[in-house]
Amino acid sequence: MGARQEPPSSKTPCRLSISTLSLGQSYAGHSLEQRLDQASQHGYQGIELFYDDLEYIAQTLPLVPPSSFTTTDSTVIPTTILMAAPTTAPTDSQLVRAAALVRAMCATRRLAVICLQPFRHFEGLVSRDARAHRLAELHLWCRLAGILRTDLILIPSNFLPAGQVTGEFKFIVQDLREAAEIAAAATPPVRLCYEALAWGTHIDTWQASWGVAQQVDRPNFGLCLDTFNIAARVYADPAVSGGVQPEGPQRLTESVKELAAAVSVDRVFLVQIADGARLAAPLVPGHPLYDADSPARMTWSRQHRLFYGEDDRSGYLPVDQVLAAILGDLGYRGWLSFELFNRRTSGTDASVPAEMARRGAASWAKLVEDFGLETGGGGKTGPQTLKGAKVAEESCATKSKEGGAGESLSSRSGSQRKSVVRLLTLCGLCQPGSEE
Repeated sequence: MGARQEPPSSKTPCRLSISTLSLGQSYAGHSLEQRLDQASQHGYQGIELFYDDLEYIAQTLPLVPPSSFTTTDSTVIPTTILMAAPTTAPTDSQLVRAAALVRAMCATRRLAVICLQPFRHFEGLVSRDARAHRLAELHLWCRLAGILRTDLILIPSNFLPAGQVTGEFKFIVQDLREAAEIAAAATPPVRLCYEALAWGTHIDTWQASWGVAQQVDRPNFGLCLDTFNIAARVYADPAVSGGVQPEGPQRLTESVKELAAAVSVDRVFLVQIADGARLAAPLVPGHPLYDADSPARMTWSRQHRLFYGEDDRSGYLPVDQVLAAILGDLGYRGWLSFELFNRRTSGTDASVPAEMARRGAASWAKLVEDFGLETGGGGKTGPQTLKGAKVAEESCATKSKEGGAGESLSSRSGSQRKSVVRLLTLCGLCQPGSEE
């Protein structure tokens, strides 16, 4: 893996990102454009694009091939074209056009797409046919990443049933090394970050994922460190009363100390941040959320993640201890991304994206203050950023009440109108020659 590099300077900025699913979900009626609006208005600089959102948009596009790609960085996409009900699985062409749409939407809001994720259920597949199919899909993902202008794809550890995925280390490494080589050969090249899920079938700790990364031994292959998954595996257990393993505190202390000493900071490509809510009762048979076919940690993760610092919502994981090791001892600087899933994000009321964006902004202000972070934009002025976000939110709410949320195409300037129509023509949603 090469010599350990010196940690980045403490003056290197950390930048705020959020997963698109953490602001609401498409199937609940929250368009990606609405969520991006809220991210931009609340001070986020980047987003992790969930493939599910890209696929949802792609399913709404007509089955017509694009003739060429047009620069669309100044284009504003009308919300109405993104809310049609999905029908069938999208074609590669639809996905490519959807990626161009998302890129344009992010560009108009000055949001970077920091990664495309998750490339699920890949490494260690027992079925070689399934493996070959996933490798072929990775070629498409690399193409989509290029269109989105991100150089990062996230691969979570496989959590398929044990009969479908091998735990043999050499096969896991072989699969991920081949994936890294495909990504490196892409135009432009792509990096892969590997995340150990707390319920992974065979890879469920940062130590295991780091061992894999060392053996893959490719410069474009690194780690995603997720505070929830780290703490959920060695500290927490939602299936016991109180939610904490008997030796959890000691195990976590030892784990993060080892992380700071063992991991090369240049191999950490992304840090995701989330807390978890303490359940009122153990997640065992009889609990309303219990599912015999799902690991308890996965069920808990999908229903009860929280933002950093939300102790008032029963957050209890020692996320600050994990971050102290990553940001302090290890010296990581770069993108910090909120990734959480809970019942609120699947709520159907229109206030969900604004609420989640606001909660994340409050969490970020606390994080900046707690760790004295340089942010490269807001510096250490989290409260001012929050004030601006609140003003933006109130302005947005006023526009919504006045019926101004869905700006019409005719209200735009001539150049904006032509830019929009060019993109709609590209996506098969408008007839050529309709610019005027």
